[in-house]
Amino acid sequence: MEQTNAIQEAVQVGEFEREYIPSSHFKDWRKFLGMYAGEHAAGTEFVIGPLFLTAGVSAFDLIIGLIVGNFLAMLTWRYITTPIATAERLTLYYKLEKISGRKLVTLYNLANGLLFCFLAGAMVTVSATAVGIPFDMPMPALSDTMPNSISWVLVVLGVGAVISIVAAKGYDAVSRFSNIAAPWMVMVFLIAGIVAAKRLGVSSFSDLWSVWGTGSEPFPGQIKFTFWHVMFFAWFCNAAMHLGMSDMSILRYANKNSVGWTTGAGMYVGHFMAWIAACLMYALYLKSPEAAAIFSSGGVPPVAPGPLAYEVVGITGLICVLVAGWTTANPTIYRAGLAFQAIFPKSSTVKVTLITGGIATVAGLFPAFAMKLLDFVAVYGFILAPIGAVIFFEHYFGERIGMVKNYAFVKRIGFNGTVMAAWLISMVLFYGISVYQGVFLSFFTLPAWITCGVLYLVFSKIFLKK
Repeated sequence: MEQTNAIQEAVQVGEFEREYIPSSHFKDWRKFLGMYAGEHAAGTEFVIGPLFLTAGVSAFDLIIGLIVGNFLAMLTWRYITTPIATAERLTLYYKLEKISGRKLVTLYNLANGLLFCFLAGAMVTVSATAVGIPFDMPMPALSDTMPNSISWVLVVLGVGAVISIVAAKGYDAVSRFSNIAAPWMVMVFLIAGIVAAKRLGVSSFSDLWSVWGTGSEPFPGQIKFTFWHVMFFAWFCNAAMHLGMSDMSILRYANKNSVGWTTGAGMYVGHFMAWIAACLMYALYLKSPEAAAIFSSGGVPPVAPGPLAYEVVGITGLICVLVAGWTTANPTIYRAGLAFQAIFPKSSTVKVTLITGGIATVAGLFPAFAMKLLDFVAVYGFILAPIGAVIFFEHYFGERIGMVKNYAFVKRIGFNGTVMAAWLISMVLFYGISVYQGVFLSFFTLPAWITCGVLYLVFSKIFLKK
């Protein structure tokens, strides 16, 4: 009995990285609602909203594009990611290891973990812009790639340390933090958007159209965004999470498939209301004497969330920017930690997550990850999404063509070359088309995903033995 209790205690402390989730640990929709709302009404929103304006998007294209794109994203989570997560009850990383083998999944986990670290680093950057205001810290410019001061380095290191400690506490701590912070952050975003709109003279949709109009020419170095750019970006900015199946690691705790609908809280609160509110805050800043002086000198006004929020709602805005960075970075570091933990399964989750947080903090020192967030998000979704097609196509079509499920696990092989071939061919093909034709990469995320899944089935049928 004593040994049994010790084993049970060890399981409860862990995060079931290489085990099925027991039914006693299933969680209902309330645990996910706050997390998704907090994660997506968070730090990225303070950057992505203004970056839409730098791309010269019109009000109509932004609003309608976000309505359609976010709806498609929610459907993808609900009908593609969640059913597989609840059927498998495994992390993405362990499931992929069963299909592709230990050696191949190590490469994927390394890429996955590093990309998540860079995203979390961008959120550390966001929070640092709020902490730095009382210290009169120089803010990074839109074109900055390197740290611009000693004060910037010190602030980023401090913020990153706090975020890493919370993430290392595990899923329950991440969920609890998000549930507490999310309702307050949502209200701050809403109030900030209303205040900014009032100061812009907007009191109706017709006023919004007169202020925003048909958009503008994009800032130097940015491409012009249309309805299609906005729609596909909104749909696939989280492609790694839904099409790429990364959220299997989160949704494996769901007690029902209907939990997938809770992602709508993140999409329409965060990727709609919060993005538009951030747009309005930046539009207000662009009318300021400071921005006018920068324009007149041939420069580009910075996109620094801290000063933007402080100008509109004061100290409350600063606190919101700080907390918003945390609520995005926390689950992102948690996911990255699981990826690295799959590479080093004998290491403790806490230790690996703290190291992961350290990598994210170092990434946060470089403003380029935040200032080029639209491009970075498109790239990391494009890279990671196709591998999710391997899981999806095997789950629904594998038995129909006589495939062996979890081939690498059954055959005890360390490298399933069909997975690597399908992944690389789909990525190289569509990335090459994007670069050669100069087309926004998010347009090719879905074609790359479908191509990878089909190629995996074809290659498996030809090369793998039953």
